[in-house]
Amino acid sequence: MASSISGKVAAITGAASGIGLECTRHLLAEGCRVVMIDRAADRLRELCTELGAGAMSLTVDLLNPADVSSILPRILDLAGGLDIFHANAGTYIGGAIADGDPDAWDRLLNLNVAASFRSVHAVVPHLIAQGSGDIIFTSSIAGVVPVVWEPIYVASKYAVQGFVHATRRQLAPHGVRMGAVLPGPVVTALLADWPKAKMEEALANGSLMQPSEVAEAVVFMLTRTKGITVRDLVILPSSVEL
Repeated sequence: MASSISGKVAAITGAASGIGLECTRHLLAEGCRVVMIDRAADRLRELCTELGAGAMSLTVDLLNPADVSSILPRILDLAGGLDIFHANAGTYIGGAIADGDPDAWDRLLNLNVAASFRSVHAVVPHLIAQGSGDIIFTSSIAGVVPVVWEPIYVASKYAVQGFVHATRRQLAPHGVRMGAVLPGPVVTALLADWPKAKMEEALANGSLMQPSEVAEAVVFMLTRTKGITVRDLVILPSSVEL
């Protein structure tokens, strides 16, 4: 049975595009107020004008540890509370290890792993103190299946899965739910790194999803009744076989 999330305050990282933007739209439609967190300040301002009073912008450089650690008071100043935190921001690198750029790997790991964990650390005390809340991670099917053409990305999402599984058990006694949505390939700017032939094949055979389909899954997770936690929600295009 679905439970209403109307009136709740959500904060979403990486909210200026892709899955984060679609989750913002869906949560606004559910009656939430949403703090959109991203480094793209101009884009955030444009989106908040478009989306209306329920959307608020918070410019944060997620690769700046001090900036990330300070997000909670800034969220509370903007919205007056926090009920839902969605650690969505991330980046993607595919390709052979032998041809890779370790500096680019460091940036991916800092964003997908370190920054997301630090952001949760920043908001958890507030959720524990109020005795309720939801934390959602945008993970990936690559967090449970070692996809051969993206080993660094796979490693980052395996780390996310381990963090979610362990931290969920710490937070459950405090009334805070934690889970991850694990989509297969989604049409976003992150897939610009895919080989052209692979992208064309995926588009032709229907093996890519739209960001809105991930957002619908997130809403499903958040609207479960209080005693139910959706720990991992895997969603795949029907044509993908794993």
